Amino acid sequence: MSTGEDPGAGGARTATLGPRRTPGLVPVTETMRTTERHEPEPAPAAPPEPAGRATWAFWRLLGSELGLTFRRPRNLVMLSVLAVVPVVVGVALRMFGSSTDDDMSGLVQDVAGNSLMLTFVSFSFLVLLLMPVAVSVVAGDSIAGEAGGGTLRYLLAAPAGRTRLLAIKYLNAVVYAYAVTAVVALSALVTGLVLFPAGDVTLLSGTTVPLTDGLLRIAISVGYVGAGMAALAAVALALSVFTEVSIGAIAGTVVLVIVCQVLRAIPELGSIAPYLLPTRFTNFDAVLRSPIDVAALRDGLLTFGAYIVLFGSIAWARFSGKDITS
Repeated sequence: MSTGEDPGAGGARTATLGPRRTPGLVPVTETMRTTERHEPEPAPAAPPEPAGRATWAFWRLLGSELGLTFRRPRNLVMLSVLAVVPVVVGVALRMFGSSTDDDMSGLVQDVAGNSLMLTFVSFSFLVLLLMPVAVSVVAGDSIAGEAGGGTLRYLLAAPAGRTRLLAIKYLNAVVYAYAVTAVVALSALVTGLVLFPAGDVTLLSGTTVPLTDGLLRIAISVGYVGAGMAALAAVALALSVFTEVSIGAIAGTVVLVIVCQVLRAIPELGSIAPYLLPTRFTNFDAVLRSPIDVAALRDGLLTFGAYIVLFGSIAWARFSGKDITS
């Protein structure tokens, strides 16, 4: 039975109609060859961060880090303890100075003769252990504490960069190191002025200098001791990037200081003593000579600079290539 339609004609009619159109769309015939010919264009590169904005971000992050450091109760307690020690030393010398033995008699006479000498005496007591402990706690906790708390990944997720973050952590430790030094000096100076007379200062060389000159020498010693603590902070920071347990970096730094002091006490190892960091901590007494022993201060500052460059480079090399998993 025939319908009267020619299949050949129907096929021809279909061929002439072409591809079915979708309303509102323009048909595009695309083959594998045209797809390969038109590759997708690469995404445009992100514009570089303006220098002014990068500088502002750096100082903003540093200010935030300093705020966290100086609001932490542990750090404030350490500053308070260091401020109390000069007061205790001054009161003890005032009350029991007459009953001291011959080894302490010269020290008592120096402090009793002028209040400014209590600052140098306090540095002598604190710069070899308590001040390094306080600086080690902050610097050793800088990276290891973030890793142990699981916040280091989030810090690195921000567009700060590892080098910038490491620099911020170190500068934060340096500011705290100078805060430790300034607190000790200020506490000793105020205590000395209250308990002992103020006036001309008799130096270790026997020369007498006016009070203003003595205050200038205290300022120089604060700058020098602060630089020594900054060098120790670089050591603690380098240890901090190798562990996720902050107590390990802190304890390692303190043990290193103690071991160096033990090595200094061995006469046979006197040749390496000038290269040990704690050896230079006490060079601040160069300001008690007339004229000031600039060579001793210069050698100490060069040693501090060498430690900062060496351990800062170690910290950067480790941290820049470290796989952050926490």
